[in-house]
Amino acid sequence: MSLARPRSLKWRLVAPLVILETVMMTAFMALAVGAIWSTGIVVDNYEGGTLDVLKDAVIRDGYGELRLKPTPELAKLRADSPNLWFLVRDRQGYRLSEGQVPNDFAPLASMLERVSEARLSSNDGREQGRPEALVKWQTTAAGEVQIFSGTHGRLTFNRLFDSASSGYLTIMLPLLALMTVAALIATPLVVRRALRGIGSAADAAEHIDVDRRGVRLPLAGVPEEIAPLVQAVNAALGRLDEGYEKQQRFLVDAAHELRTPIAILNARLALLPASTIKTRLAEDAVRLSTLTGQLLDRQRLDQDRRTFAEIDLVALAQRVVADLAPLAVAAGYEMSFDPDCERLVVQGDASALERALTNLVQNAIDHGGRRGTIAVRVMHEGWIEVADEGEGIPPDQRERIFEPFHRLRADGRGTGLGLNLVREILRLHGGRVSVVDTLSGACLRLIFPVLR
Repeated sequence: MSLARPRSLKWRLVAPLVILETVMMTAFMALAVGAIWSTGIVVDNYEGGTLDVLKDAVIRDGYGELRLKPTPELAKLRADSPNLWFLVRDRQGYRLSEGQVPNDFAPLASMLERVSEARLSSNDGREQGRPEALVKWQTTAAGEVQIFSGTHGRLTFNRLFDSASSGYLTIMLPLLALMTVAALIATPLVVRRALRGIGSAADAAEHIDVDRRGVRLPLAGVPEEIAPLVQAVNAALGRLDEGYEKQQRFLVDAAHELRTPIAILNARLALLPASTIKTRLAEDAVRLSTLTGQLLDRQRLDQDRRTFAEIDLVALAQRVVADLAPLAVAAGYEMSFDPDCERLVVQGDASALERALTNLVQNAIDHGGRRGTIAVRVMHEGWIEVADEGEGIPPDQRERIFEPFHRLRADGRGTGLGLNLVREILRLHGGRVSVVDTLSGACLRLIFPVLR
């Protein structure tokens, strides 16, 4: 199942901004038209009412003569203006007229070809309000015509709205386009600047891990609307760190408390006569001692890695084999040690790595079927392998055996913590542990970053 890719924050901000600008401009235009209409100032002083009606009504008949089509606006103009008069002409000499031209303007009717445009009043040149007559060339369905008329008509709401819409298209839309471009450029810059602190917090969150506790998300530069969330996350991280520390202290205290009774147990086992039961009890005591030491090593390494030094894995493996060989022989195994190089140096903690390898050998003793050979091999590639000739590890269990408290068999021995601690110790050393395919038995490999 594929998930839709989320839109960027830039587009999520720009799109509503453009819509808001469009709505606001449209609303502003509507309010402006309504305000103009409600005041009546522009409507009452409008001088092109008759001119507009005639311009829309002028047509030509089949003979090329100028005619007026019967529009509703023309009918209303005639009904509202009993003294309506006008004269329409074109450059070819065709004329169309209606009504009586006032005496004051009659002389102009015979010489319109000499006039391009005029506003006329009969008040000795002192205009007050709108003029009484107009002369103007207009583009109509009949072509360019000159209209000489009075100013009887008024501005209609539809014509006012159409004029405003035309202004909206020619002025507002380009302005809206300019504002949209500005938003596309400015919004990413503003968003990037405003959210820079969130990026820093996200980078810090990437470094939070179980072995890097104490990390907190920075508040510097985080928008104040998001700061409470960052503070809540930091408080949660603090509680997690505190809980982890309590757990670790409990494990360390328990491990320390166990060391004394384990030492007493080993001392008492040494006094028992040789027998199969003594061998089994000795194996259990070694396992307990190893587990206790691993818990302590895990905690110590987690808190302080300055104990790392150069370690020769060949010598380390040889010591572990020498220490555990008597236990393996007593359990019915042969023990072999096969390094393919004289020296293999890594950086690490000798005590922790000895316990990790001891755990693998002890695991082979417990699950190898008490027969055959337990082989420890050191390879120059940076590997230590521990192999037995037992039943092996099923493929579907090769990852799960490293989970804490997981055991291959419900009636198996041990706590299920050993291999998990081995994996953690190897991880702290920059290495890993894995199961190797073999023809028979089980083989576990410790892989280290080798110093060249």
